[in-house]
Amino acid sequence: MSNDDVGTANTMRERAKAPGIRFRILLELNRLVFAGVLVVAVFVSFAVAVTVLPPGFAAVVRSGDVIDTLFSAMITAIVTGSTLVVSIGQLVISQEDGPLGDQRKRMSDTLDFRGYTDELLDETTPADPSSFLRSIVDLTAERTRTLREGLLDTGDEQLRTEAEEFTESVIRNAMEVSAQLDGATFGTFDVLSAALNFNYSWKLYQVDRISNEHADALDETDKARLQELKTALAMFGPARQHIKTLYFQWELITFSQLTLYLAVPALVVAGVMMATVDATTVTGYTLGVDNLTWVVGAAFAFTLAPFLLFVAYLLRILTVAKRTLAIGPLILRESQR
Repeated sequence: MSNDDVGTANTMRERAKAPGIRFRILLELNRLVFAGVLVVAVFVSFAVAVTVLPPGFAAVVRSGDVIDTLFSAMITAIVTGSTLVVSIGQLVISQEDGPLGDQRKRMSDTLDFRGYTDELLDETTPADPSSFLRSIVDLTAERTRTLREGLLDTGDEQLRTEAEEFTESVIRNAMEVSAQLDGATFGTFDVLSAALNFNYSWKLYQVDRISNEHADALDETDKARLQELKTALAMFGPARQHIKTLYFQWELITFSQLTLYLAVPALVVAGVMMATVDATTVTGYTLGVDNLTWVVGAAFAFTLAPFLLFVAYLLRILTVAKRTLAIGPLILRESQR
């Protein structure tokens, strides 16, 4: 196996091989800022389109009930979308409900997992999500350093070469992720973003591969150290999945709240536009564009804000979900193989 097969891109951006701007928009950009950009884009697109396309927006408004039709449809969309958001909120809440026995089992499973991590870390498992993940990453780096010391003394040149590259990659990646997790606050994307930069699946695969392909060159101490490293990496998988699930629930509740907050003023704006605005209400031109176009375009974009907020949040959630479908040493993305 070549060195190129042993090492791989570690961070999520490197593994994705996606353009920087696309990566920042989908994952790094603040969701409220992203939703605001979408609102502005809709407003500008509307204003340009109705200005450029004949016969002109003011003429269309004068010839029919375009504004009433447009905003009556928006009211229907807002009410329907709000109902959908309430359903999503109920789905999230329903996962937290249940009889006493189910709640007791959840608590028991959680305490069992923490007991295992207490034993693994040889200390009390941190309660803070970022510190929890960081402690596992730091343990992985520590066990990799110990493994590296033994493997670099082996007489098998191929094993020594592969071990040097593999352990260096793991240690460097662990240090980077640990630094990103330091001080990261749950409720922001920082914790999950850092966790996604630790590609434990590939590392698990490499541990298994080295253990199997170089079994004859490994002594019992090296085999035990490989197993210890595998245990630490295997613990990171369910820990990250748990933090990811909590983050998804947090984000779904957050955008549900924000969407409902926006729905009420959006309904008011749509109602006001239907009741008061026609071809004679707004006159004059600004920057060469009919003021009626500016007003209707702004109102239209604002009434779309709840939906665009939904789009902004869901794009990040779906992107993360797609990149973390598998747990364990399964590599789904071609760029990671």
